[in-house]
Amino acid sequence: MYYEDFSVGDRFVTRPVTFSEEAIVAFANRYDPQSFHVDHEAAKTSHYGGLIASGWHTLAATFREAVRLGIFDEGGQGAPGLDDVRWLEPVRPDDSLHMTILVEEKIASTTRPQRGYVRLRFEIMNQSDALVAHYSVRELFRRRPEEPNAPRSGGAINAADDSNRANC
Repeated sequence: MYYEDFSVGDRFVTRPVTFSEEAIVAFANRYDPQSFHVDHEAAKTSHYGGLIASGWHTLAATFREAVRLGIFDEGGQGAPGLDDVRWLEPVRPDDSLHMTILVEEKIASTTRPQRGYVRLRFEIMNQSDALVAHYSVRELFRRRPEEPNAPRSGGAINAADDSNRANC
């Protein structure tokens, strides 16, 4: 999608990803080796009361599904950072998460007419639709190239009905 294809209020929903105990421990051992992510006994005595996924694992695995929607394929140019990152509920083995992406704002670049900015809010929910994490980005998108009769995509995308579940 290009900058022009987004409208404030558009919503995109990813398919769910299920977090296995093995994947939680493997990710944490490599990137976030805190005891409540990698050690069952230590996790039991933590204030979480058991093993939980790293927040970074939660963001990475669910963002992968956002990329699979294809909304960044044509015009997505990345973002300079994450805003308002919050982990609200622990993610435990066998939890299944999906993400809703909301278009909150569009700003055309005043210095580079070939691009614009789209403020996206990412909300990550578990299988009970409890909000477990959220963040926002100001994503940079290319403007649609000037081509006569170019097909335009747009609107909401919902992959939540896809029964294929990734194992994270």
